[in-house]
Amino acid sequence: MSDLSKLASQAMIQPQETLSATASREKRLFIGIPKEIAFQERRICLTPLSVGLLVENGHEVIMETGAGLGSNFLDHHYSEQGARIVSSAEEVYQADCIVKICAPTFEEVGMMKQNQILMSSLQPSLLELPVLRALIQKKITALSFEYLRDEGGCLAVVRAMGEIVGATSTLIASEYLSNSFGGKGLMLGGITGVPPTEMVIIGAGTVGEYAARTAIALGAQVKVFDNSIYKLRRLQNNLGSRVYTSIIQPTILNKAVKTCDVVIGALRSKNGRTPCVISEETVSEMKPNSVIIDVSIDQGGCFETSNITSHDTPTFRKYDVIHYCVPNIASRVARSATYALTNIFTPILLDIAEQGGVKNVIWKSAGIRSATYLYQGILTNKDIASKFEMTAKDLDLIIVTNL
Repeated sequence: MSDLSKLASQAMIQPQETLSATASREKRLFIGIPKEIAFQERRICLTPLSVGLLVENGHEVIMETGAGLGSNFLDHHYSEQGARIVSSAEEVYQADCIVKICAPTFEEVGMMKQNQILMSSLQPSLLELPVLRALIQKKITALSFEYLRDEGGCLAVVRAMGEIVGATSTLIASEYLSNSFGGKGLMLGGITGVPPTEMVIIGAGTVGEYAARTAIALGAQVKVFDNSIYKLRRLQNNLGSRVYTSIIQPTILNKAVKTCDVVIGALRSKNGRTPCVISEETVSEMKPNSVIIDVSIDQGGCFETSNITSHDTPTFRKYDVIHYCVPNIASRVARSATYALTNIFTPILLDIAEQGGVKNVIWKSAGIRSATYLYQGILTNKDIASKFEMTAKDLDLIIVTNL
């Protein structure tokens, strides 16, 4: 029994020793922020003040010139906070930690060096095998925004962008209902003696919730459809008011769509294509100059008549119905999106340094662990492995064997 007691005592003491040793190993980060080359991507991960905070903590930040222009942050805003501005993307990609919005292209991976840390967006459905192989070959440790969870287990970046997109989509609908954009000449909402405009929201996730919240605040009559009773109940509880909710039943949904003024499609699919729930026939029977906002267009869209548009030409008409099908709505309000992103990423970068490296942060935080799809070139994400018929390794076991 005495031997067992000694083993138990050692097991209780060991984590404390490990934590104290980790706390003393502070690491200086070398962070690179390249300019986004993806079409109409205007966001950036860090604001000038966040860069200033990182520099004050002893870290080095290098940025490609013009990286913040889309969010109306100029080079001198960053340089005044201590960032080093360079004109060469190759020089930025020599940093130890690359922080960017969009997933890297094959050419961008080619500029990276061995054993880097990469923090970026990554949708498994859009990932190409040559890019993945290039990342594996360079033994990159890569974190995906889409899988990043906070302390409460919530998908932090997905929710933040969903809040922005939901509220913005309602405001976009308000614009296109007005005469200025060729709409019906209605205000989204209602005034005394005038019936409110009717809005249908398909999807009760974060986007649907914030679209409904904004529409209700403006005085619109809102109907929300989703196949999840849990999501519908949560939406009503979060809104604090009773709104019309229904499971997606074709007859009821089509009737609501045909008589409303605005339809927002906010269905999301975990992987693959969003289900198409509104047929072309239903759209053809909608009221003239009605507005469709297809937020799900980046996953194929949930309207049969949807086609991808851009911020330069955001709408088209079909059956005299205005279609707004821009995939990246958050870039329409890039500065607000940047503030939301920097609130998430700055603490993570500071934590990586304080904990003595990304390995210790992955070990400590389940949320960071869930976002890690490559660890030193080893694939750890099951969704990506399933897509390319590869084998994903257990990240917990990898970390334990490297301790």
